[in-house]
Amino acid sequence: MHYLIVGAGLFGAVFAEQAAKAGHQVTIIEKRNHIAGNIYTREVEGIQVHQYGAHIFHTSNQEVWQYVNQFAQFNRFVNSPFALSKGKLYSLPFNMSTFYQLWQTITPQQAKAKIEEQRQVLKGKTPENLEEQAIDLVGTDIYETLIKEYTEKQWGRPCKDLPPFIIKRLPVRFTFDNNYFNDTYQGIPIGGYTQMVEKMLQHDQIEVRLNTDFFANKAAYLTNYDKIVFTGMIDQFYDYCYGPLAYRSLKFEHEILSIDNYQGNAVINYIDHQYPFTRIIEHKHFEFGQQEKTVITKEYPADWQIGDEPYYPVNDQVNAKLYQKYQALAKKDANIIFGGRLGMYQYFDMHKVIEVALATAKKELRN
Repeated sequence: MHYLIVGAGLFGAVFAEQAAKAGHQVTIIEKRNHIAGNIYTREVEGIQVHQYGAHIFHTSNQEVWQYVNQFAQFNRFVNSPFALSKGKLYSLPFNMSTFYQLWQTITPQQAKAKIEEQRQVLKGKTPENLEEQAIDLVGTDIYETLIKEYTEKQWGRPCKDLPPFIIKRLPVRFTFDNNYFNDTYQGIPIGGYTQMVEKMLQHDQIEVRLNTDFFANKAAYLTNYDKIVFTGMIDQFYDYCYGPLAYRSLKFEHEILSIDNYQGNAVINYIDHQYPFTRIIEHKHFEFGQQEKTVITKEYPADWQIGDEPYYPVNDQVNAKLYQKYQALAKKDANIIFGGRLGMYQYFDMHKVIEVALATAKKELRN
């Protein structure tokens, strides 16, 4: 078989590696001038800079962990972000440190009692939107101080207009544990993500073509390859025939500073509306760097329009129904495999992308 893979991101790279290892010919085309998709890192001032936002690898799936460790050595980085709200810093995720900073509670019982007291404003109602879900999880103080404005900046709409499931990803714990993730394995690949993806694609059966737009020669690609693995936007593949799905976009502002330490932490979230960005990333802290300079990135949420870079699917009910229409078309195309965050219109963390890509490859390559 000769597979064409559209997109050199994580899903495409994993599928390509598996297909090549199974003896198939693989051509990857990528519209950007680099591989690795949104996990692309580039060295600046001796620092691996995450060009498209912070990416911290974490998983409890031993198969996935063993898979990535074939291509990179991971360091011991643990994600422990902070949030700046109303001039004060708070620990994330929500834990006993956060509760003490906000309420001066010392024991888990005191913190639970405070949250339970504030949850009463819902009067036992089942949460119907993000605001109600957040209050149900952590009470009104944390919602107002650490969730409301940040979330509204991130999604570009009021919390009352967002579905409740979005907030369920946020961990809440009653221990003094500032590790954002609960997973067994966590870290950053030493030397960055790009070199990890490069090693995945180091195979005689894999050819990579950068600066190549699938849609410039779509008809020819559909004719000339046995199968296509498409990791771009599924609605764009079908020429937006049912209308475009909704996405959120991001803009990144990178800056080199002539100091060795800007904020003392890899990630600090900026909650208040007065800041147009949602967070500042200081990249050297991902690898415990000691360089004389530092690189920071401000991350700005943005509305998405056709032609912009899509980052987050907006998985509300309207778009879920629209995606089902495109999915129905996809099921009729036996020679097209849709994968990744855009092809499957689903928010995936990195470990989940790898898990789904491995499963997709296993199912496809055994046929």
